Amino acid sequence: MPDLLRLNALADQLAGIGLDHWVEKLETTCNARMSAAAHGDFDRWMEIVLNLHATQPADNKALLLGLAPWRKGPFHVGGVDIDSEWRSDLKWSRVGSRIERLDGRKVLDVGCGNGFYALEMRKAGADLVIGVDPTLLFVMQFIAVNEFVSDAAVFVLPLRFEELPPSNHAFDTTFSMGVLYHQRSPIEHLRQLRTSLRRGGQLVLETIFIPGEESYACTPPDRYARMRNVWLLPTIAELTTWMRRSGYRDIEIVDTSITSVDEQRSTEWMSFESLREALDPDDPSRTVEGWPAPRRAVVTATNP
Repeated sequence: MPDLLRLNALADQLAGIGLDHWVEKLETTCNARMSAAAHGDFDRWMEIVLNLHATQPADNKALLLGLAPWRKGPFHVGGVDIDSEWRSDLKWSRVGSRIERLDGRKVLDVGCGNGFYALEMRKAGADLVIGVDPTLLFVMQFIAVNEFVSDAAVFVLPLRFEELPPSNHAFDTTFSMGVLYHQRSPIEHLRQLRTSLRRGGQLVLETIFIPGEESYACTPPDRYARMRNVWLLPTIAELTTWMRRSGYRDIEIVDTSITSVDEQRSTEWMSFESLREALDPDDPSRTVEGWPAPRRAVVTATNP
């Protein structure tokens, strides 16, 4: 099978940052994930990737639509405009302008989705970006996009962060965006993220928060904005407490925003219900379950 994940090239990059011990584990686990045994659609997805670069953009569009739903984007590749569910470019415009410069940095992107942000990190000057995400479709979407972009220093692996071998403080910057509220133990996630960072390295965290001046967190009893896998929603005060208790310093809230139905919506490329259907039609400041509508904070911090 083709080396779609470019694991041989990744091995060379890992050697350069002292993570040689990752290679064997990654090869074993990733090769097992990249198979029909892991997902019934894998062979179809691989055929799509191998048939890209058709002479007509219309052919590429039909192929890329075969990898729907596209959650993150937008992308313009192969003469095709991929109008994803999320206008991820809007989020990156808020995040990228408020973090430390990425020039020459080695970056880990946890929960990277289809690599949209990882590719933006490279445009911002990062020397190497390694993304991990357990959703195989997102990994295949990145492979498809990179067939056209051809960025040799961005890698997206079908793994959970917890499945990586010890990171030994190898990275200059670690991103965790849209991940924390899916963790049963958010403080443990924050502590694990810190083990990836060199001394003085920067964490960039983006997560949902709830309004309130006091320090507390809430657990939805069933769903939040129609999502089952939301475990803890903190106030800003509680979030910063979690980060201090996890050992971070220089904690700064660099952006807060309310997610709009212009930023997250149904499109041809993600035709299922989206944020609009998750909000109370009579009061869009609340979710259909009665919770405050999604508000997102971007937080930066350093590993002392």
